[in-house]
Amino acid sequence: MRVLRSLVPALIVAFGVAAHRRASATQAPSERVQSGGQQAVLVEHPDHVQPGLASRARWANLVNPYAGDAQRATEGAKLFVSYNCMDCHGADGSGAMGPSLQDGRWHFGGTPGDIFQSIYEGRPDGMPSWGGRIADDQIWRLVTYIQTLEKGHAVTTENFTGKTVDRGGR
Repeated sequence: MRVLRSLVPALIVAFGVAAHRRASATQAPSERVQSGGQQAVLVEHPDHVQPGLASRARWANLVNPYAGDAQRATEGAKLFVSYNCMDCHGADGSGAMGPSLQDGRWHFGGTPGDIFQSIYEGRPDGMPSWGGRIADDQIWRLVTYIQTLEKGHAVTTENFTGKTVDRGGR
């Protein structure tokens, strides 16, 4: 009987340690059944990630698969209107409460990869993150369209220090 009394606390501790290890181990995605009988896979994300913050790392050299494709640029123009990009960036990207996309000045870089990253991740102080909401191929169509906006425009703007920059006569 004495042996049994001394084993009970040891067994309780052992079961507690085993339960703790099991609970803290990486969990497989849990599955729940949605209405209609389809299973939804939910994945736990232990890190808190805030959308819209600029990444400190540079993206790999992203290449626009639609570069120079006039049909894709036309589709991008329709998406620009459909996704209300013009509400912030103005008609034809001329600028409104968001920056102009016609003047060739880019706060976060103007390469196709930089523009894709800005749309996908969003940017601080206003640009929402569209990654996961808009398909990647549609973002590339938007990039293709945005890259056509500067061509043929002589836009006089203020640079980032507030000095007027005359871009006429290009």
